Amino acid sequence: MTEAWLWHGGALDAARQRFGGCERLWIDLSTGINPAPWPGAATMAIDWRRLPETSALAQLEIAAAAHFGADPRHVCAVPGTEVGMRVVGRIMGGPARYVAPSYRTHGEMIVGSQPIAWDDAMETDGTLILANPNNPDGRCLDRATLQALLARRGSSGRLLIDEAFADTDPAQSLADAVSDEARLLIFRSFGKFFGLAGLRLGFVIGPSQIIAPLRRLLGAWPLSAAALAIGTPAYRDRAWIRQTRQELKAKAAMLDDCLQRHGYQPRGACPLFRLIQTDDAQALFERLGRQAILTRPFADQPRWLRIGLPADRAALDRLDAALGHG
Repeated sequence: MTEAWLWHGGALDAARQRFGGCERLWIDLSTGINPAPWPGAATMAIDWRRLPETSALAQLEIAAAAHFGADPRHVCAVPGTEVGMRVVGRIMGGPARYVAPSYRTHGEMIVGSQPIAWDDAMETDGTLILANPNNPDGRCLDRATLQALLARRGSSGRLLIDEAFADTDPAQSLADAVSDEARLLIFRSFGKFFGLAGLRLGFVIGPSQIIAPLRRLLGAWPLSAAALAIGTPAYRDRAWIRQTRQELKAKAAMLDDCLQRHGYQPRGACPLFRLIQTDDAQALFERLGRQAILTRPFADQPRWLRIGLPADRAALDRLDAALGHG
């Protein structure tokens, strides 16, 4: 299979080169991005002539902090969570362990970090990196478990939690526990829940001894005018956020029903995607690709296939038909 599909979702150009078909015919289910994005961005005017104002960055971080339930002093906006993870990893250094399988960058953000299985995480001291909800299997740890993991870090380790998918359920987040005393860092993504991944906006929530050097490394104007203009009102749109959480759960239930009808058992508690495990995962990926439906395969887990939410009933019906066309 093409390496692009195995690295990350969204490799639609590579899929078209492999299977053909014009872009408008393709259904991209390879990511965990909300297929119904925040609508305000479509009509927003962006002033591209001026450098972003410092006050606009502060307002974005205040709005995001209120959404996260965190203290704004501990919230730093970054040009995408990917950048935030890698820069924080350079600031902290090792040693560290990361829970696997999970997002690939977890194993690269701190040089020399080592993988560890979920079942062994509770017995591990020192710095630990994990995702909650986890990607790609959608595993969610409750607050008591996260607090227990945090308590084991000792005086030199930290708990780093990737909460890229936590916007779907605020109860999954530990952002309100971040302080200068807690040995805790949180990474949050804007693009997945708000459906605007191309904006490249993320956040690091952490103690001042990490946030201060992070700001220095990011320098002046770390975000684009578009990220500042769109992110702030989106985080303040409580009605849309509340409605979207309900709609995502309903769409995930419909996807579950579709998969179960075809004999697949969906896994995961994050409504933005589902994981299936089957002996024919690679053949199923190819079969769906020939019908212009892109899913997410995994090189190290050849029996896994992750399937994102179809945008509407028509897309779900196409997936239903393709799954039945064996």
